[in-house]
Amino acid sequence: MKKCVTNALYDVLKKDFVLEKPKDLSFGHYATPLAFSLAKELRKSPQIIAQDLCQQFQKNPMFCEVSAISGYINFKLSEAFLDERATWAIAHEELFARADYSEKILLEFVSANPTGPLHIGHARGAIIGDALYRIGKHLGYDIKTEYYVNDAGNQIYLLGLSLYLAGKEQILHQSVQWPQEFYRGEYIIDLAHEASNELGLEIFNDEANIEKLSNWGKDKMLQLIRSNLAGVGIEFDNFVSEKSLYDKWDSSFEKLQKSQKTYTQEGKTWIRSSDLGDEKDRVVIRDDGRPTYLAGDIIYHDDKFQRGFDRYINIWGADHHGYIARVKAAIHFLGFDESRLEVILAQMVSLLKGGEPYKMSKRAGNFILMSDVVAEVGSDALRFVFLSKKSDTQLEFDVDMFAQEDSSNPIFYINYAHARINQVFAKSGKDSNAIVGIKLENLSEDATNLLYSALLLPEVLEEAFHQRQVQKLPEYLKNLAAAFHKFYNENRVIGEKNEDKYLKIFATVALSLRVGLSLIGIKAKNKM
Repeated sequence: MKKCVTNALYDVLKKDFVLEKPKDLSFGHYATPLAFSLAKELRKSPQIIAQDLCQQFQKNPMFCEVSAISGYINFKLSEAFLDERATWAIAHEELFARADYSEKILLEFVSANPTGPLHIGHARGAIIGDALYRIGKHLGYDIKTEYYVNDAGNQIYLLGLSLYLAGKEQILHQSVQWPQEFYRGEYIIDLAHEASNELGLEIFNDEANIEKLSNWGKDKMLQLIRSNLAGVGIEFDNFVSEKSLYDKWDSSFEKLQKSQKTYTQEGKTWIRSSDLGDEKDRVVIRDDGRPTYLAGDIIYHDDKFQRGFDRYINIWGADHHGYIARVKAAIHFLGFDESRLEVILAQMVSLLKGGEPYKMSKRAGNFILMSDVVAEVGSDALRFVFLSKKSDTQLEFDVDMFAQEDSSNPIFYINYAHARINQVFAKSGKDSNAIVGIKLENLSEDATNLLYSALLLPEVLEEAFHQRQVQKLPEYLKNLAAAFHKFYNENRVIGEKNEDKYLKIFATVALSLRVGLSLIGIKAKNKM
């Protein structure tokens, strides 16, 4: 709808301008400070310019009122315009809030090491990534999702070593010397028992079998990770193995050398990442000839950029903040445009239960398992709360909140609005087909503003996706549900003269709640 308003105003002005939404809808549905930017050019006061422009905009039937206040121009949309939009939306639910953007995007997220179950820290990035994907697809983007499997390096060896020692200790009942670094938790013991069943007890008799245990354990953990993700409705288009990419290291390293941004010092090979904003240069080949962890990311991004996407989005944990500059520098040295890579950081999550810290999982050691929290609060609650704040801000919530059946529980409150509307339709004996053609006119200001709010979903989705701030969608849904509940509590519907008009407005509200929830992976409830 904002796009429609912008186009209408552009037709008058023939220039771009800022369009804002006032917090207080009594001023108008939209406002612009345009007159201030024109004051110097026109040599008039902003208020006079605003008044002159008002006369032009008032000719457009889209607006029922255009006013100048302190240099700002405020616009109220007409009932006829809002009615036309509502009629179309109700009749074309499958097309509502869609767009036709054509950019090709590769979205990489989660990418947790396949050495254990997903913990709650991984879950936030997973849910943000999936919501961004769903919204992007709805807006027409050609967007693919990818999980980068970190299956090379010391962490995979440690997984095999941990299984090997757990098998000797717990199954063969032998005394073992545990190293400083190893994977803890009951899942390791359970996995060792599974290995003995599948691979035989002899797997724990020889250290030469550690590599086999590493690869077997990695595959099992990847299966568990996929299962954890499927439990909250997340699937990936593609999984890429870090280990499989190392065959391409020579080709990627050759590109880096051509950039003349590599050098050798102390037997190590470095890239001059400090030339492009990194705090220091980085090692890509160790003194023993082995590529570093950064080298794996270089190969991966070389592979990514050769696949011809217009944009690449990575969602990383906040602890990877310092990693962005070195990866972007490497992309530049490979000969690609590093500005095509965006990195979204997901901050840590703190969980409470009854005001106390949520207990760590014995199965996972010192972590809170994503699957445990899903079992307690459900996928819908986990998804909603993890999307409720900007990804780069820390998140704390109490799981007991989701036991409440009131406005303190956002999922309950939004679903209750959707179910309530279905209940009203059931009492009326009508459906959306019966009221879609009703003409909306002579509405109260509250009714007009509720309809306006219900029709904002398309621009909310565009803002959420283009600004990479998916929290805008759950925030909108909470506000729309609150506006509906307030209106419903203050106005009689069934049997009143405005019954059909209110039902049409309610149908539009329900549509936005239903579509909006689906785009964060939640199915709206019809009954409560």
